[in-house]
Amino acid sequence: MLNAIVSKAADDVLTPHRVAELRAVASAVISPDGDRVAYTLSVPRKPKVDDDGEPWIELWVTDTREGTARPFVTGKVNVGAVRWTEDGRQIAFLAKRGDDKFKSLYLLPIDGGEARKAAELAVDISSYSLAPDGKRVALVASEAEPEAKKKLQDKGFKAEIYEEDWRAAKIWLATLFEKKTNAPLALEGHVHQIHWSPVDDRLLVAIAPTPAVDDSFTRQKVQVVEVPSGKVLARIDNVGKLESIAWSPDGKRVGLIAAADVHDPSAGRLMVAEAAGGALRDLLPGVLGHVTHFEWAGNDSIKYVAAIGVETVLSSVNAVSGAEDPGSLIKPGGPILSSLSLSKDGQRAALIASAPTHPPELFVWSAGDATPKRRTESNPGLEKIRFARQEVIRHKARDGLELEGLLIRPLDEEAGRRYPLILAVHGGRGAHVSHGWLTSYSLPGQIAAARGMAVFYPNYRGSTGRGVAFSKLGQGDAAGKEFDDLVDAVDHLIAIGLVDRAKVGVTGGSYGGYATAWCSTRFTERFAAGVMFVGISDKVSKVGTTDIPNEEYYVHSLKRPWEDWKFLLERSPIYHAGQGRTPLLILHGKDDPRVNVGQSRELYRHLKLHNQAPVRLVLYPGEVHGNRKAAARLDYTLRLMQWMEHYLKGPAGAMPPMEIDYADPTAPKEAEKKEEK
Repeated sequence: MLNAIVSKAADDVLTPHRVAELRAVASAVISPDGDRVAYTLSVPRKPKVDDDGEPWIELWVTDTREGTARPFVTGKVNVGAVRWTEDGRQIAFLAKRGDDKFKSLYLLPIDGGEARKAAELAVDISSYSLAPDGKRVALVASEAEPEAKKKLQDKGFKAEIYEEDWRAAKIWLATLFEKKTNAPLALEGHVHQIHWSPVDDRLLVAIAPTPAVDDSFTRQKVQVVEVPSGKVLARIDNVGKLESIAWSPDGKRVGLIAAADVHDPSAGRLMVAEAAGGALRDLLPGVLGHVTHFEWAGNDSIKYVAAIGVETVLSSVNAVSGAEDPGSLIKPGGPILSSLSLSKDGQRAALIASAPTHPPELFVWSAGDATPKRRTESNPGLEKIRFARQEVIRHKARDGLELEGLLIRPLDEEAGRRYPLILAVHGGRGAHVSHGWLTSYSLPGQIAAARGMAVFYPNYRGSTGRGVAFSKLGQGDAAGKEFDDLVDAVDHLIAIGLVDRAKVGVTGGSYGGYATAWCSTRFTERFAAGVMFVGISDKVSKVGTTDIPNEEYYVHSLKRPWEDWKFLLERSPIYHAGQGRTPLLILHGKDDPRVNVGQSRELYRHLKLHNQAPVRLVLYPGEVHGNRKAAARLDYTLRLMQWMEHYLKGPAGAMPPMEIDYADPTAPKEAEKKEEK
């Protein structure tokens, strides 16, 4: 049974079950004239009621002026890659509908009528780009399995040839509403992005040598390709990581969010190159932040969203001179922006943004607005929830480096009282935490605050949001000063009188899971509980079992294992397992390709053999590097809170029961009975 403390929940606070039901705007695209926005809404399945699975993705449309939203494709659907046609009269999207065996391209009239299938292949279409003539489309899909191979598989011959037995994504050209498609373009490699030129028959393509995830992280290259010949007309000289790419409206230039160099942990530099090929120019070399989204606002103008510390901005820059507008269009201090879509004239925008009191919602902006206007309320009733105060905390590391993070204080905090703390460490390390919504199935946030605990999200050295140099500070020093920063953050919160030194827990996923394992072993005397998710425990075996060994080398370790075996071993939590006294809950998806599940099994076994502290290992079949399905997510949240409350507020000692009560303690009894039926 779930710990009794966890099962008590008030009606006006966030609980694990309420978090499991939260909806969020997933994508938003403004119409060419700026009058409407097509957006997708992520709708979680309800555990114990719906068939288990990932959230449904619905299609909605709202007008930008009044915010009147209309459902277009809803229910048990998964709509993706939403686009407007050039004339703004139809919405294009990818989905599997009706009797479809594979994901196909649909067009939906905005003023009424059913969606019509516009293009299909014998495999799932992964992305597409509409031609400016409104008649043709470029489709991206992996090549189909040969029929001979399918027949052999039916007979039991299912051997998988590791890192050879894959199918590259290719580009097919098609005419809308015609079933005939030509052979794919003869391009070498695996296609990740395509954009049809707005003025002629050229494609802007991001392509990697193979479908390997490692290549997608570190070896995507940008090319300009002729239609229909497939001839490569130009190559853009980008290096390292790559995010979005886009044509200028006149087709003369190419914009990219790319890495500064091969060792840059995150693609965050806004760059421009001539479409005929050549060197890239960093438009914002002095910005100590990371550009996350951009769109052309004219032939010579780009608007962009950037993360600056724990805040975000919407700004504009001249793509020729590099001159910035004198002030941000949307300044820091507002909601945290996480997308950007511009009208054709660049004067209106659709944005997705979150705040400390709501998950991602749709906002709109018009030239001259100082703040964006919210247009969706995806979670009715959330306004009745009492939220704990969230604030930016700045402090110094032991070596004098200025650091910052986000603190969620305990709800109903009493002056002068010390509280338990959960240190929630982000993954990456090429990532950071912003001053927006900070509660999810794996992040305790407001759930823990409602139960009388503080939660701190540190942006330790190596985090993004403060420029390339800061994001490189942890390179070659895994678990070194970067994790000393975590202890220094805790000490600061103790020094200001908020935190009880004896009641500090730590949690995180991926690199945050590595931090949790390190804090629970090497720094065990400082932590009373740990919850590790898809984390690293053995730096030696990690390299040999991950699908991103080159990304690990270029932007994290800077050396191969055989160059210093001892260093990697000593920076592995398993090396320090003998001193571990921190009760540790370990959770991992059984099919994780990024951090092999063996990492969790290794640490569990070492801690179990030493037998110095409670340890429990929970595995999720079918889950990968993070839980995707509703039941696994709710199970994770309940176990996380059960463990933290047991060791930071409860009796501690022996582990809490392994069984979990999945019933919602706030739900009406009749509703619970219906669920059971």
